Amino acid sequence: MKAFTVLEELLSKNDVCIAVKERLTKDSGVAGDSYYDSIVQKLMAKPKARGVIIFGSDQEVAGVMRAVRRSNCTGTFSWIGSDGWSARSLVFDGNEEQVEGTISVQPKAHPVQGFDQYFQSLTVQNNRRNPWFTEFWEHFFNCKWPNSLITPYNQYTDRSCTGKEVISHKTGYEAEKQLQFVSDSVLAFAYALKALHADKCDGIPGICPQMKPIDGAVFLNYLKNVTFKGLSGDEFHFSENGDGPARYNIIHFKQTSPRVYKWIRIGEYRDGELNISLPDIRFRLEEPDMPVSVCSPPCLTGQAKKYVEGSKCCWHCFNCTKYQILQQETTCYDCPLGYLPNAEHTVCEMIPLQYMRLDSYWAMGVMAFSTLGILITVFVIAVFFKFRDTPVVRASGRELSYVLLGGIFLCYAITFLLVQKPSDIKCGAQKMGIGLCFTIVYSAVLTKTNRIDRIFRSGVRSTKKPSFISPKSQLLICGGIISIQVVFSAMWMGFRPPRAMHYHPNPDESHLVCAASIDATYMVAFAYPMILILICTVYAILTRKIPEAFNESKYIGFTMYTTCIVWLAFIPLYFTTTDHDEINVFTMSVTVSISATVTLFCLFTPKLYIILLHPKKNVRQPLMNQSKYGGTNDNRLVPSKVESSAISVGSFGANDVNCKPCAKQTPQKTQTTCGTQTNNVNTSTGITRCVSCTVIGSREENNLTHIT
Repeated sequence: MKAFTVLEELLSKNDVCIAVKERLTKDSGVAGDSYYDSIVQKLMAKPKARGVIIFGSDQEVAGVMRAVRRSNCTGTFSWIGSDGWSARSLVFDGNEEQVEGTISVQPKAHPVQGFDQYFQSLTVQNNRRNPWFTEFWEHFFNCKWPNSLITPYNQYTDRSCTGKEVISHKTGYEAEKQLQFVSDSVLAFAYALKALHADKCDGIPGICPQMKPIDGAVFLNYLKNVTFKGLSGDEFHFSENGDGPARYNIIHFKQTSPRVYKWIRIGEYRDGELNISLPDIRFRLEEPDMPVSVCSPPCLTGQAKKYVEGSKCCWHCFNCTKYQILQQETTCYDCPLGYLPNAEHTVCEMIPLQYMRLDSYWAMGVMAFSTLGILITVFVIAVFFKFRDTPVVRASGRELSYVLLGGIFLCYAITFLLVQKPSDIKCGAQKMGIGLCFTIVYSAVLTKTNRIDRIFRSGVRSTKKPSFISPKSQLLICGGIISIQVVFSAMWMGFRPPRAMHYHPNPDESHLVCAASIDATYMVAFAYPMILILICTVYAILTRKIPEAFNESKYIGFTMYTTCIVWLAFIPLYFTTTDHDEINVFTMSVTVSISATVTLFCLFTPKLYIILLHPKKNVRQPLMNQSKYGGTNDNRLVPSKVESSAISVGSFGANDVNCKPCAKQTPQKTQTTCGTQTNNVNTSTGITRCVSCTVIGSREENNLTHIT
């Protein structure tokens, strides 16, 4: 029972459960077949528990094997036996099929030197000291010794023993395998007594008075400390628990060939180490695989256990989700955003970050487009700088043109910043730059259109030259408009500092993006430029019918109409691609570049056409439309103030224009036409004024006369 108790403790420590636990009746003569049948039925009630450990004697185990045969469950169980019944013929004789596959242990022993020769020399005549030797002789040789008493060994034989029989291997003699333990036990007592005598008797032979009587506790101490070499040649000593050396052979009962069964040695246990040859184990001849004795099979990868109440060996398996790991065998844990379980669902691994990469087709496409735009912009700047003193360049507002070209250059250059791997600094540069480049472009366009509109509107009402139309004034106005965006962006960045963040549109993806691109606060950067676009568009509409000499307003109008269409298409596209960072960045970059391209081509292509291809037209043009006959269209007269101001609408200063009065005309009744309205003027009350202006430094002198 102590062995079974220790076994239970060891099984529990190693998470091995006991499904059925029954006690065998010690006296096999008391228990009947029904008792053993009931035990087998209890074992069969747990069909998944196929491994059975039996502590018992050969008689008890033989009763179990017969019950297995009666219950037709041969091969259902795999037996593990104790040394009390292993290799005993009483168990397996007639029960070979039931015992097949048994693994058991047998104390490891070696032959006692000289014992075979001694025992084979014994006869009834020379071994009178052993009163049971005669019975052994009769049983071994199946005969009756003369004048011996009737015993179970001789009562059924008619043959008489002659005394000439010889004990030998030929006659079936085989020494008991565990004879070594008998001799070691006797020698242990002998050596313990010798040590006790040496300590107590001081060399006095025989039992001295100090040993009368022998104290059992004192003698036990001597017995535990003996060490000697036994008759088998093995060293002997007791363990701390008082047991002899733990040396066992691991034996296995198997069918070596059809209907041939043998106990074979498959390993040994010695000095705390188990060595076993697994390939030599075969539980059933027709079933080469080892039997499985489990209540529940192991859960698959990514599955957790839910234990059956009251059992630690029976459970149900359930799947963790694709976003969970199994940190404990019974619990699934969610991976944090940006992480996914590994293949074994044991560790959360970081998802590779997605962002616009410079070697992607999206990035290479927009960078190629922007590079082309930058080259064209630099070319235009170079042309304008080379021909900076020509009428076309000066009339287009040389200083504002440079500002406008600088803004266009930044629009193309911002693409190279947008496609970079996001970081806090780069995100800040994007927040500042994305709105600033547009503000520079449209502040210059707004300053141009506002100047034209003020000149022609004030000319209708007064002859006074409007203020703030000089190049210096225009640059100051443009700078003021730009500074609003700079201050606004600085305040916005202070309120919402730029940062790069991990964005997870779904648990399977992790994007490295600028926070402003996710919460759509980039639109804040575009708010002010969009207001400028709307104002420029309004001015383009208001100035669409000015004289042909100021037809730059028509190109400005076309630029603004196209820009509005581009941005109306961009806004919904931008908001629908926030989950796709590459497409989102590509969309913004393309929109910025297209807006810059529209401005560049609409405002500067006509001027480049004249400067490079038709230099003869690069002269100052009259303000009034010419008729198809080459004369002056008197129905489209320009007010004198508009005339003098418009001549210097570009970069012409006050010193470049010379205006002088004409001679008075005789008062008369005249008819003047303004547009489609005709007015009769009475000479008696009318006032006549004549102004003649000449642009100094132009190729040809244009004398423009206007009469009111």
